[in-house]
Amino acid sequence: MNVAAIQMTSGLEVDANLATAGRLLAAAAADGACLAVLPENFAFMGRDERDRLAIAEDEGAGPIQDFLAGTAARLGITLVGGTIPLRVTEEPGRVAAASLVYAPDGRRAGRYDKIHLFDVDVPDGGGTYRESAGIRPGVTPEVVATPLGPAGITVCYDLRFPELYRRLLDRGAEVFVIPAAWPRKRVAHWTLLGQARAVEDQCVVLQCNTAGIHARHEMGGHSQVVDATGQVLAAAGLHEEVLSVDIDTAATLDWRRSFPVLPDRRLS
Repeated sequence: MNVAAIQMTSGLEVDANLATAGRLLAAAAADGACLAVLPENFAFMGRDERDRLAIAEDEGAGPIQDFLAGTAARLGITLVGGTIPLRVTEEPGRVAAASLVYAPDGRRAGRYDKIHLFDVDVPDGGGTYRESAGIRPGVTPEVVATPLGPAGITVCYDLRFPELYRRLLDRGAEVFVIPAAWPRKRVAHWTLLGQARAVEDQCVVLQCNTAGIHARHEMGGHSQVVDATGQVLAAAGLHEEVLSVDIDTAATLDWRRSFPVLPDRRLS
C-alpha cells in the first residue's frame, strides 16, 4: 500500500500553491500512491494569523475545496488536504483550520478542525504566536476510513498532546496522519514526537510538513513515515519533495497482537 507526503513550500498566492500541489500530487499518484497528504496551510501561508480571513471559504464551496475534490477524483486517490480556512458563521473574525479528507471518487469523507492552537511565546527570541487570534479551535477528534485503515487526523501542534492520540486510538485509529507547518528550529521535536506517538500507540504515523523559507521563519521539512514499532520507514529533507513509501497494512495488527501493550493499559 503506497502512501505519499507532499512536502511543499507555500506562499501568499493561492493559485500558485494549488498548481504546485497539483503537480506534486500527480507525481505521487503516478508513483502508485493510494493515499496522499498535503501540509498544513498548503494553499496559503500568510504573514499574520488573520490573513486567512481574506481567502476563507464557506464549507462545501470554494476554489480550494473544488481543487481537493477534483484532484482526488481525477487521480483516484484518498487525499488529506492539509488544512484550509473555513468560515465560522458565529465568529466572523476567526476561521476553522479544517483538515478535509476526500475519497477517490471526490466525495468528502471527513473533516477535522485543529484542536490545539499555537499560542506561545517561544523562548530565546523565537517569537510570539497567537493562532487563536484568527482561528477557532476544534473540539472533536476525527477518525476517517482510508486505504491504510482507520486514520486519526491531527494537525501540527496537536503532536505535543499524547492524550489526543489515545482518544483517537480508543476510537479505532490504526494510523495517525499529521499535516503541519513546523519550523526548522524545533524540527528535532517533530521527528522525535512522531516516533513517540507511533511507539506508545502502536500506530503507523504519516507526518507531512512544509518546507522552505516563510515570511516569519524557515520551515522544517523532514516529513516522515513511521511504522507501529517506531521505525522510520522514509524521511524527507529540507526542500520540496514527494515522500512515498509502501506500507504493510497487516503489520500493525500483527505487532499489536505479538506485543500487547494496549490491552495491558491500566486506567485506574
